[in-house]
This record gives sequence, structure tokens and C-alpha cells, in this order.
Amino acid sequence: MAEVKSMFREVLPKQGQLSVEDVATMVLCKPKLLPLKSLTLEKLEKMQQTAQETIRQQEMTEKEQHQTKE
Repeated sequence: MAEVKSMFREVLPKQGQLSVEDVATMVLCKPKLLPLKSLTLEKLEKMQQTAQETIRQQEMTEKEQHQTKE
């Protein structure tokens, strides 16, 4: 068999660390579950609920004031 000469010459360091390049391979991992609602949407809904609750409380106090006046 004929010996094939490489264009590159192998060089081993005499000091320091020797590193070897590895070929990247596919790695399977667990699927990541995404939330059905985004955090901003949840924050907006919470803000809307608190605003509605404060409006209800204000309406209840107004009704009570009207009933006490009559």
C-alpha cells in the first residue's frame, strides 16, 4: 500500500495542556414545556382583576351611602 503524505505535520506540545477537538454530536434532551399564558398577560389580567375589585368596592360604598341618606 502506498503511504499518503499529509499536508499538515503533527505537533505535540512539550509543555502545557494537550487539547483534542471533538466532533459535535446531537444530544437528546427533555422537551421544554412552554406556559399557555405569558407572564405579561398574567400580570395584565391580575391588574385588571384588582381594578375591577376596587371599582366594585367603590360602588358598594356609594350604594351604602345612598341607603343611609334615605
